[in-house]
Amino acid sequence: MSGGVSIAVRGGGRTTQVVGAQPTTARHRLPLRLTWILTGAVLLVLLCAASLAFGVRGVSLGDILAALGGRTDTVSEAAVAARIPRTVLALLVGAALAIAGTSMQAVTRNPLADPGLLGVSGGASLAVVIGIAFFGLAAPVSTLFVAMGGAAVAAVFVYAVGSLGGGGATPLKLALAGAATSAALVSLVSAILLPRVDVMSQFRFWQIGGVGGADWGRIALIAPGLIAGALICFATARGMNGLALGDELATGLGINVMRTRLLAALGAVILCGAATAVAGPIGFVGLVVPHLCRLLFGPDHRWLLPASAVAGSALLVAADVVGRLIARPAEVEVGIVTAVIGAPVFIWIVRRGATGRAMGGVR
Repeated sequence: MSGGVSIAVRGGGRTTQVVGAQPTTARHRLPLRLTWILTGAVLLVLLCAASLAFGVRGVSLGDILAALGGRTDTVSEAAVAARIPRTVLALLVGAALAIAGTSMQAVTRNPLADPGLLGVSGGASLAVVIGIAFFGLAAPVSTLFVAMGGAAVAAVFVYAVGSLGGGGATPLKLALAGAATSAALVSLVSAILLPRVDVMSQFRFWQIGGVGGADWGRIALIAPGLIAGALICFATARGMNGLALGDELATGLGINVMRTRLLAALGAVILCGAATAVAGPIGFVGLVVPHLCRLLFGPDHRWLLPASAVAGSALLVAADVVGRLIARPAEVEVGIVTAVIGAPVFIWIVRRGATGRAMGGVR
């Protein structure tokens, strides 16, 4: 070995060597990673500007600058002022879903995992529907906690079902359990809504998934949950790297596998529950973004998590802008746009057979 890193793990009467990447390789990748992060940040700024500029009503640069300064004297300035919290909400929800998807993929060691496919979003939706239909749920704070609770219950249920039988919670069993649970939850939501027209009219716009009607009150409501969930996920980034090596080897390297899984899953559930409560079940962001970022940044979650946050924000802001432009003066909800974008990418991921290679060792 020339300049490599060799770690000997002794246990069970045998010695295993883990050969790390060359330090020079890591140094060579650093400028490229920084370049991608900077490019993503610039793109995100441009998309935010487009989000403020484009909509049902056209505005000028002067209107945008005046609205950013707090003025709402004209109709155009008021239109821009209304778009500011909408853009901020899209930024936060996109980053939350991307981080949650990245964490779930690390926990399950399956790059096809995301909050929608694993039933977490469906659990939040079912909890909100039950709250509206049977308990008169209406307050934003109550909706937030109910959605988080539903997401947590669904996540625990999927993990419990995926752990049944020999071999424990394997990636394949978790994916199958999540897909089956998600389908069952969608059916339950429909069963509750169909005989209740009043509840259906109240729920249907939320169910599609969107950031329209955003206000600073809703943003302030979910901000603590999003911050807490993101901090938990970032704190377990090094442990997520160990999970990719397998439970036995990660334990030999001194990583508490169970604690890492629980914390990463907790952070993902908090993020997904808060985002779903305020914007509805938006799909494919947590699937597409982490996978594409992994191709650019590699599997190191210390880079992958922040990169996914930036890319997730960019994707959701872009989807919101596209939804406003393609059907003017009406709007297409952002959840529909992300589904149109995400479904072909999902098919490409499966056909490409990249699911096994994408979760390789950290470099």
